[in-house]
Amino acid sequence: MALPEEFHEIAKHVNNWGRWGADDEIGTLNLITDDVVRRAAAEVRDGRRVPLALPLKEDGVQTGAIPGRVNPLHAMTQLNQEIFGPGTVACSDDAVTMGLQAGTHWDALTHVSHSGRIYNGRPADTVTAHAGAAFSGIATARHVVSRGVLLDVARARGVEQLAGGHAVTPEDLAAAEEFGKVRVRAGDVVLVRTGQVRVYLSGDRHAYAYPSPGLSVRTPEWFHARDVAAVANDTLTFEIFPPEIEDLWLPVHALDLVEMGMLQGQNWNLEELSTACGESGRYAFLLSAMPEPFVGATGTPVAPVAVL
Repeated sequence: MALPEEFHEIAKHVNNWGRWGADDEIGTLNLITDDVVRRAAAEVRDGRRVPLALPLKEDGVQTGAIPGRVNPLHAMTQLNQEIFGPGTVACSDDAVTMGLQAGTHWDALTHVSHSGRIYNGRPADTVTAHAGAAFSGIATARHVVSRGVLLDVARARGVEQLAGGHAVTPEDLAAAEEFGKVRVRAGDVVLVRTGQVRVYLSGDRHAYAYPSPGLSVRTPEWFHARDVAAVANDTLTFEIFPPEIEDLWLPVHALDLVEMGMLQGQNWNLEELSTACGESGRYAFLLSAMPEPFVGATGTPVAPVAVL
């Protein structure tokens, strides 16, 4: 089924192809300049550190609905082994098999394509079975340290958790700015709290996945207008699921990653951060969310930390 005209109209408004040159591979991360990072460091006042990653474990958020996206399978490969001979220091080693987008993660710009293209107009078939992503793989996103802003949409709307059918709109984002007395500015990494991760934390990963609140197809224009560097939230699908427009699957992914060239993050645990921001009355902070540099990968686990 062809993408509707409504999608293509939004795509025209948010498209960043060529904005940073024909060879660009990192998209809106170009907006995280040295000046942006210096200003981000100034947000640190009391040194409070808040981890934002879910634990990586075999009974993680994945339900098996997405082929190959397996929760981490952990195995010991050495157990107190004296590898240099009897009486020497003994070593224990382990290995993990997992989907790179299984837990708290970043989607690379190559994670989705549409109309045969990925970010900056490159052909989608530059992502291959042998080498993965030839361009814009997650290893190219070398610096994701910036000012972070929590837009606590749930609490701005007076609830702990948005309903499963709630599409987060630009109006919701503006209301969360007002609630937090904060203004999103160029180069920021925006964290959108829906409260949906509470469902997973309560033990129901199936209900966490579906139905889920998430970002509306109208939000990419809001992020584009603010020159946001990256966006993450506390849901499995990032955008509302099932979709707000019937049979239009993952349009926000396509607009953010392909058209705008903006990293997306999913399965971030924003509960402790929501509490910390509420207690301090500050919704901006220094955020470190460095990707693991898997060459050719279309996503990566991440262990973000907010520093207030």
